[in-house]
Amino acid sequence: MTGMVPYTIFEGSAAPVQLALQSVGINWATAIVTVGAIAGLTTVILVSMFVVPRLLFAMSRDELLPKTFTQVHHKFKSPITSIIIVGIVSALISAFLPLEGIFELVNISALTAFIFLALSVIILRKQRPDIERKFKCPLVPVVPILSIIACLGLITQLKLLTIEIFGIWLLAGLTLYFTYRRYKKYAANKNTDLIEQESYSAVDEISAK
Repeated sequence: MTGMVPYTIFEGSAAPVQLALQSVGINWATAIVTVGAIAGLTTVILVSMFVVPRLLFAMSRDELLPKTFTQVHHKFKSPITSIIIVGIVSALISAFLPLEGIFELVNISALTAFIFLALSVIILRKQRPDIERKFKCPLVPVVPILSIIACLGLITQLKLLTIEIFGIWLLAGLTLYFTYRRYKKYAANKNTDLIEQESYSAVDEISAK
């Protein structure tokens, strides 16, 4: 688009590439760009639909979420419960929310995930240097810190409403996560205490005999 048309005409345009092509009379290329955009969005959606259910599956396997998410389809060997839940939630969101808002929420979610990923690289490199790694990030912590700064810079370019909504959902998710984790820890300690009490009772009965 550089040099094709004045940059000022792109202000407020939802499809700047198509606008630039139409402005110079290359109308036939707009169809190719449209197909490419649809293919690109479809790819991103499919990747998200693949990643999120397996993330829920891994968290459930580590007992950070209910065991329902670990159910695997007997034929396809895929996390069927997680896929269904993610599919329903995604369909409801896309049906009732504007696309612009969805795109911004997806962007801020991905950027936040990258921030946590960069933080985990720094923490694990210091706390668990013995872990075998197939790939090692170079120049730690410089590269992760630069990644965090870049992601935060991109987040600041989003609308304030998007950041506020994401912040509310993030706090709600963290509250639910830590509440469930605390419940699981309490239940595990309770079961341990019951087992110890039963063991002591059995030992007392044997000693009495």
